[in-house]
Order: sequence, then structure tokens, then C-alpha cells
Amino acid sequence: MSAPVEPAFDEVVHSAVRLRICGVLRRLDEVEFGVVRDTLGLSDAHLSKNLKVLVDRGYVRLRKEGSPGRGDARRLTWVGLTREGSRALEGHLAALAEIAGGDIAESARLRS
Repeated sequence: MSAPVEPAFDEVVHSAVRLRICGVLRRLDEVEFGVVRDTLGLSDAHLSKNLKVLVDRGYVRLRKEGSPGRGDARRLTWVGLTREGSRALEGHLAALAEIAGGDIAESARLRS
């Protein structure tokens, strides 16, 4: 049984694009870069820039591998949430749920 999620607003995750990226990665071990790009309708550059922020924070990992059956040197990039990234996302979603539910004051009172 996993520990309860502690609500924690996370500025890195909160960016609309990064929140959407984390949402795509949330239930999967890893996803190919092009799938994330196409699912979210982002350019390669925009996705790369936001992935770099998440990687630098330790929330996302990248894995490169050769593209099987291709005659060129292109490599596939696989993207996945780290354990830390998953905890940050779940905590952020819990914080958003508190905000949406109007439980901010009660939550703050219980934590003090």
C-alpha cells in the first residue's frame, strides 16, 4: 500500500505545458518523444525546452535508442517520469484538488 499523497503545489509542474507532459507520462513507464509531441500538438523545440526543465529538476528521464529497421542514424528518444517526478505530480494534483474543492483554509489549519 502506498503512502498518502501530501498536497504540494509545484511551480515547475504547474506550467501548462509541463503539467500536460506529466499527465501524458503519468500512467506509462515511458513514451516515445514523437508520441508526446503529437499528443500535445507541440513543436519539437517547445517539447524539448520543457522536457529539459523537467529533466534538470529530476522529474523526467530520457533514454535514447537506435531506431530498428532504419537505414539512417536517427535515434528514438523515450521519456518517462522518475519516482521523484511522479511524487511531485501527484502532490501537485492533490494541491489543485484542494484548491478546486475550496479546502485550502482547512488544509492549512490542519497542517499548523
